[in-house]
Amino acid sequence: MFFKKKLSWLPILALFIFACGESSDEQLFDSSLLEKRSQEETEKVIEAFMLAEDNSTIEIPEGFFEINTQLILDSKTNVQIKGAGMKKTVLSFRNLKTGGEGVKIVGNNISIEDLTIEDAPGDGIKAQHSDGIVFRQINVTWTHGDKSKNGTYAIYPVQCKNVLIDGCVASHSKDAGIYVGQSENIIVKNSLAFGNVAGIEIENCDNAEVFDNVTRNNAGGILVFNLPGLPKSDGRKTKIYNNQIIENNHENFATPLGEDPNGNTVTMIPPGSGIILLAAKEVEIYGNEILRNKTVGVAIASYQITGFPSEAPNWSPFTSNIYIHDNSYDRSKGFPDLSRELGQLISVYNAHGKAKTQDIVYDGIWDESISEDIGSNPMNICIAEASGDDFHFTRFHLMDGEDNIEAFSDLSTFSNCSYPIATDITSVPN
Repeated sequence: MFFKKKLSWLPILALFIFACGESSDEQLFDSSLLEKRSQEETEKVIEAFMLAEDNSTIEIPEGFFEINTQLILDSKTNVQIKGAGMKKTVLSFRNLKTGGEGVKIVGNNISIEDLTIEDAPGDGIKAQHSDGIVFRQINVTWTHGDKSKNGTYAIYPVQCKNVLIDGCVASHSKDAGIYVGQSENIIVKNSLAFGNVAGIEIENCDNAEVFDNVTRNNAGGILVFNLPGLPKSDGRKTKIYNNQIIENNHENFATPLGEDPNGNTVTMIPPGSGIILLAAKEVEIYGNEILRNKTVGVAIASYQITGFPSEAPNWSPFTSNIYIHDNSYDRSKGFPDLSRELGQLISVYNAHGKAKTQDIVYDGIWDESISEDIGSNPMNICIAEASGDDFHFTRFHLMDGEDNIEAFSDLSTFSNCSYPIATDITSVPN
């Protein structure tokens, strides 16, 4: 992270007690109770994907289908993939030993609905280079219990336009349950994400609304990230509202970073994180219940805090133009997690006493080419929450390195502005 050395003086006992995350093998339903379909019936499903034509429907009946190959729909238009219900039609990829996604879609005006996808070796379902992609009433999960073998993403549209994710369930992925990357015009609504490292992630995207969802028992509830070096750089205009972001205190079981400086940043999320903004631009967060996340309700961070290289063309490492207002918080779930450095920072240096969970933290890293003084609020961080003794806000000073970290509770610099986000999602399918 931003620190060049670990906070190694922390008590070993505290590390043991506070780093323990909650875990769960919860499933939406028990798919083993469904009737297993024959090899002939399974081959018909595979054949339906292979032979699908434009303007067609792939109907998958009730039952448990063991699929030993990827299901690929490539370069098609106006195709509907429809099961009999997420608790009635199950596509299991537990016997698929090679390949990545269980289901991969490339095409325009494609919908997939009313089914479950289990145990893909890589991502559950991936859509790429698609315009008008709908995921409705689908459940994607892993059931074998060995989380190190779980896929990276459950529901994974990337480099797409006009994306709708509605009424879906995503669980037990070792990165994000619902991940939308490098895309534009996005709605994620009425969905549930649990048991993942990250519940919902919007990464390098433009024009997204995330609302009426439940994220619970993930390491992190909802993320808005802008990462460097991707084909689509800084994303902008995300609204996160009317969600329940509850008890996201699960262990972080993401693949370790190792020695790779470009490793996956989700490994750095401390369990107990409600919402994390990382190099995010133009984000409005309001009307959410952010409850019992043991480390922090909302974290506002610039990319420098990761310690990874923070220069890339047409990309900025700073989080800016943020408006957080009218959310409800509950800090009653234990103590901040100490298994990740961000959690250690929050626990040790917050402005309200050691080992205190925070409602909102801001790393306080700003673009000094705009202003030499953070007092001018150069990154336009706007916070309008009910303050007082029961509201824990910390702004850190990290610009001088680990040996001179300071923490401040004064919110006034950030409470005299607003930045409402205007999105246009009229082109997203209904």
